[in-house]
Amino acid sequence: MAVFARVLVDRSAGRLLDYQVPPALENVIATGSRVRVPVRQRLLLGTVIEMLAASEARGLRDIHEAVGDKAMIRPVILEMVRWMADYYCCPIEAAVRTVLPQVVRDAEVGHRELNAVEPARAVSAEELAKMAGRSPRRVQVIEFVQAAGRPVLVRDLIRETGVSSATVQALMRGGWLAAKTLRMGRDPHAGETFLAAPKLALTAEQQAALSAIVTATRPVLLHGVTGSGKTEIYLQAIEHALNQGRQALVLVPEISLTPQTVERFKSRFASIQKEVAVMHSHLSEGERHDEWHKIHLGQARIVIGARSAVFAPLDRLGLIVVDEEHEPSYKQEEVPKYHARDLAVLRAKLEGCAIVLGSATPSLESYHNAKNGKYALVRLTERIDGRQLPIIRVLDMRVQKRRIGNAESLLAAPLCTAIEQRLAKREQTILFLNRRGYSTSLICGECGHVCECPNCSIALTFHRDAGKIVCHICGHLAIAPQQCPECQTPGIRYAGAGTQKVEESVKRTFSKARIARMDADTMTRKDAYRETLGAFRAGQIDILIGTQMIAKGLDFPNVTLVGIINADLGLHLPDFRAGERTFQLLVQVAGRAGRGEMEGEVFVQTHTPFSPSIQFARQHDYEGFWEQEADFRQKFGFPPFERMLLLTIRSEKRELAEFTAQTLGRRLAVNLPKGIRLGEPAPAPLEKAKGSWRFQVALRGPSAARLARHARGVLEWLTLPAEVFISPDVDPQNLL
Repeated sequence: MAVFARVLVDRSAGRLLDYQVPPALENVIATGSRVRVPVRQRLLLGTVIEMLAASEARGLRDIHEAVGDKAMIRPVILEMVRWMADYYCCPIEAAVRTVLPQVVRDAEVGHRELNAVEPARAVSAEELAKMAGRSPRRVQVIEFVQAAGRPVLVRDLIRETGVSSATVQALMRGGWLAAKTLRMGRDPHAGETFLAAPKLALTAEQQAALSAIVTATRPVLLHGVTGSGKTEIYLQAIEHALNQGRQALVLVPEISLTPQTVERFKSRFASIQKEVAVMHSHLSEGERHDEWHKIHLGQARIVIGARSAVFAPLDRLGLIVVDEEHEPSYKQEEVPKYHARDLAVLRAKLEGCAIVLGSATPSLESYHNAKNGKYALVRLTERIDGRQLPIIRVLDMRVQKRRIGNAESLLAAPLCTAIEQRLAKREQTILFLNRRGYSTSLICGECGHVCECPNCSIALTFHRDAGKIVCHICGHLAIAPQQCPECQTPGIRYAGAGTQKVEESVKRTFSKARIARMDADTMTRKDAYRETLGAFRAGQIDILIGTQMIAKGLDFPNVTLVGIINADLGLHLPDFRAGERTFQLLVQVAGRAGRGEMEGEVFVQTHTPFSPSIQFARQHDYEGFWEQEADFRQKFGFPPFERMLLLTIRSEKRELAEFTAQTLGRRLAVNLPKGIRLGEPAPAPLEKAKGSWRFQVALRGPSAARLARHARGVLEWLTLPAEVFISPDVDPQNLL
């Protein structure tokens, strides 16, 4: 009986084509398989979306071949794909493309195979003795391979015995050794040693949290203050899942957290550290290929990764951990614009497994779900071992600058004094500024001209090391001008400060201190994160300066001082989440201090000291912040009390983008469902980005599904000019 398959062909604008499955592949191909299929005169890759008993299509061709021995997309992941395409208003092809790493999807990188040798036959002692007189080196090689009891890599054989490759080749030609090919995994942590770490005793609060997680029938929101031991709870919950023969998935928001997280997990599970897989963007293509296939073949019991790891092909999932669940980096900013936290909750439901969302500063969406009973809420109110939360001191920079009379000073006097005290006591300091580069803009003091990006409506940032001005949106580069491009006045002024300028200032002020900087400019090498954090942990760095990659999750017991250079950077952005983001960032950065035996201290430099976000952060008062922020959100109909869909219209021609936005707004207003509110079409806060002009139309209502359904119905019938693109974003995290 003939078997058919419906295939979504890659890069075919979502076209589904039916093919016949040849008898030789009937036991290999299933829903979720990757296949090569004939399309006209070419062979193209595609994904089997559905297996069919019959097809009405005529003249069906056979599937050419299957890629791999089993389906690459599990049924649960395929169900997530369909849900994602529907919920996030994206083509199903984009959703399928997202769940497989490109290196796996394109099937161009294979497993690494290395040359090895093994004994071709048994060699007697008499034969070896006879050979020893004329060729002792060959005898040494034969004895080494025999003693190994397994195939030996040629490179290892040459290194251990000191012979040349010609000697090994001669033994193979003489029939003493036989060639063999070994498949060798590319391990991103090869060469590292992870010492076994013991299980820690839990406090009463931790034990209650662990019990709630392992017995939960709904998602658990673990709200624990910084340093309260959330990671230890994760570890013991994972151990419980492993003991039941199941697997665990751990999502972390930042690549910078991955090295420390991997170390903690591989040390705790030292006996199975080869079964811990890692997935993040700083792996090489070969490492990403091998780690994914390690999971796909069932050789990994624990997977740690950034947002895309939510699609890891685990088939016995028992627990999902979403660490720092509030982080905006869990939201994908390209189509499909999914949120990994929300997909993790969906996957836990489909898999029937436990899920814990952990944070010291939960997102308002998750806390709202806990308040209304959708999630179970578990609190950790104290740091472990009775350690105190750090003292947070707010420095009004308006007053500080009047006192010292230097408007260009980056560090207030109290912060400088505190750093000197830490250096004297050999304690460590973290300085945080969420702006990289040297100066955030170049301004002419005569005519007021600002050097702006030609592709984006944003000022260019000066990078002193390279002597260039850079756009952090599109990457545009230009030589930094020595005079004003507009009026030719020499001595153009550098305004604002980035981490480069902070580093220069700190080096000048504390000349004997050992200083390092962590931002996107310095962490370009693959192992840069691990090396810098390792040096900091080993006490080889006194002051670490960085952006948000050092703001959360990291645990360094000798850090007793944290300085926040400018707490106002994100506070006044035209985004209803600006206050929430500022509060979360301040609490998280402050939480890096005082995690050891010594008390921690935090200095917050700000020009708006009475902002609720800063004052509630100063008191470590999440509940107080929640109450005032929730009141504001509810009054004005913002998430989490209403759902939002943001439609961004972009075009290289401003008039076309604006006209399309107006047309879209009018179409959306027709038959607008009851309860849905439609905003006026307006320029995006960042009106131009990467050469495109951007306009926005926002929909708000009680149901994201209703918003998506209404928008999709309009978009399907809207004819767009060729130069215009519309991007829907359900549950947007960034309104810029």
